[in-house]
Amino acid sequence: MSTFDELPVLRDLREPARLVDSTPHLYVRWSHGPEADENHRESRDALTGVRMSGLSANPLDVEPWWEDRPVELWVARRLYDYSHLPREKGEGVRPWVLRGRVEGRGPDNEPLVTNVEPVGWVDETVIREAAAAVVDQRGPWGPMRRDAG
Repeated sequence: MSTFDELPVLRDLREPARLVDSTPHLYVRWSHGPEADENHRESRDALTGVRMSGLSANPLDVEPWWEDRPVELWVARRLYDYSHLPREKGEGVRPWVLRGRVEGRGPDNEPLVTNVEPVGWVDETVIREAAAAVVDQRGPWGPMRRDAG
């Protein structure tokens, strides 16, 4: 059994929110997991196939403009915004939280992270909670759309 199999599983929205609240520079990555990514250590631009300088991930740090709003809602949005990725990238793609160092930016301005340290898996129940939290908001808010017209 690898150490990746032993990663904790974040099972409700409060767990990643507590992590984000207490640990700076966390990211969420949607992939086949840290073990699969360990062998590649870099992402490829989906449009051109160009190798990028790290693994694409999305920051979880709360921005100052968020002020004193709930960290759970911040995390919910960060997860919900990319919850379409398993449908687009295929079976076995799921979110996991990591620490790392930003080496650059990808074509969607996402951080490209190196020196990756896996922190935990994000359970599907957290994604469902995130979707419910977003749906409960009154503004027009949804996952990023990639359709070109």
